[in-house]
Amino acid sequence: MTVAAHGTAVRSARLDDDVVRIELADGTPLARHVLALRDGCPCLECRHPVSGQRLFESARVLRRVRAAEVCAEADGSLAVEWDDGHRSVFPASSFGEEPSRAIRLWDSSLADDGLTAYRWANIAQSGEARRAWLEHAAVLGFSLLRGVPVEPGYLERVAALFGAVRETNYGRVFDVSVTVGAANLADTALPLSPHTDNPYREPAPTLQLLHCLASEVDGGETLLVDGYAAVERLRRTAPEKLATLAREPIRYAYRDDHADLSARVPVVSLDAAGAVVALYLNNRSKGIPDGDPERVASWYDAYLSLVALVESPEQQVVFRLEPGDVVLFDNLRVLHGRTGFASTGSRRLQGCYADRDGLLSTLALLER
Repeated sequence: MTVAAHGTAVRSARLDDDVVRIELADGTPLARHVLALRDGCPCLECRHPVSGQRLFESARVLRRVRAAEVCAEADGSLAVEWDDGHRSVFPASSFGEEPSRAIRLWDSSLADDGLTAYRWANIAQSGEARRAWLEHAAVLGFSLLRGVPVEPGYLERVAALFGAVRETNYGRVFDVSVTVGAANLADTALPLSPHTDNPYREPAPTLQLLHCLASEVDGGETLLVDGYAAVERLRRTAPEKLATLAREPIRYAYRDDHADLSARVPVVSLDAAGAVVALYLNNRSKGIPDGDPERVASWYDAYLSLVALVESPEQQVVFRLEPGDVVLFDNLRVLHGRTGFASTGSRRLQGCYADRDGLLSTLALLER
């Protein structure tokens, strides 16, 4: 959801003990504590001109700070005079809430008119094309790229357009192909239910990229589910079940000859306002809940309800990755899986992990 800033001029301001009471030109009343105003002073004496980082120690300045006078300036800004002689000037835009990037929830109908796909040649050369690709990923949680050279390891160049590859025990770039004696079910021809990758890792990777190098088999279609949309459906139909999944942690674990990993996290992570920020859903690596049988029964009731939503065809977008295709997705929002496929023929994907903050930072720079 996007929150718009007020963006109007300060009409009047008065000091009421330790609170500055402001009225904007549109009549909106605001109240700001003097400590927050002094701590947020935007002047060049207090903030680095490039990074915006604070140049003073809050704990030292705020203990002795007092506001002496406040007033609305002719240009619509707020001026605060402090008793130590410092002066802070806040433009009216300072008093709007920081806008958050809008996201769009989706279901299977997203694919009704075909999925938007971007071309590697364009995003590799054009900042505007790269911005559109990354914005699409930020809004929907995933984005498709076509025409990427079919070369092993090339995926690192794709990830480098917005951030750094996150290396794990699987390496910087890992193969997803049928392997004899595979320890990971991803390296078999079996179907994979929609899941979060690496929920047993602290922290779990926030982004994943998959690059198709070969697809000469029957089956093996990729399926994606907007986990946020599934959670919102659960919230509407059974809010008590959502509360259970957000409250009760479950252990996820994975081990092989090179790693022994585990983490305890709830299936759904909510922020302080109750909005979903992450899903940890992986049938292959989840443990079993313990404790009071009634709590366990409630957990399974909630868990199975969420899984039913995720596995509903109405929630899934299904498509085939062809050689040269890359899908980028938010690992903590978009659940991914695949249909089973014939073990004869060649199917090879390469994957890597990256971080959401790198994508969002690059996108913000391109939007400037």
